[in-house]
Amino acid sequence: MSYPFLTIPGLASSGPQHWQSIWEQQYPQYFGRIEQDNWDWPVKTEWVGRLQEEISRLNGPAYLVAHSMGCMTVAHWAQEYSSGYIKGALLVAPADVELSKRLNFVVGFKPVPITKLPFRSLVVASTNDMYASIERSRKFADDWGSEFVNLGRKGHINAVSGLGDWQEGKTILQDFSGINFAF
Repeated sequence: MSYPFLTIPGLASSGPQHWQSIWEQQYPQYFGRIEQDNWDWPVKTEWVGRLQEEISRLNGPAYLVAHSMGCMTVAHWAQEYSSGYIKGALLVAPADVELSKRLNFVVGFKPVPITKLPFRSLVVASTNDMYASIERSRKFADDWGSEFVNLGRKGHINAVSGLGDWQEGKTILQDFSGINFAF
């Protein structure tokens, strides 16, 4: 079954209080999750390979909805693969695998791709994200040819940020994709 939206979580698979997980539960007919074998030890070849496996099963158009390391997975996937089914990507709080000292254990994600993504994309970032400065997030957006949204002080835009089902994010995704999934 193809979903209009594929969520690509970051470290720890976006737990139950994360907006990605909440959206998947609220709208199971719209959101499908890309699963990884090891959520705590990101290895580029494995994470990108799993994303490609799932994308290769698509039989209809889809938007990628990535968070943190999931954003880096999408950027690397786009350098190696392509699919006419991918219509766009919402890239929320991309993790800076090059400069963040908190991410020194990730394998193969450096350097961050600097080529334009072959589909429409939107980077959403925060001014106080511990995994990437707003300047670096804006650079990723520029490099990837993405639109850019600065949310202000929202931390890593995750469960710890206290966003719940993140209504603002739903609006951003609906405006970006043209798909009204929140009834």
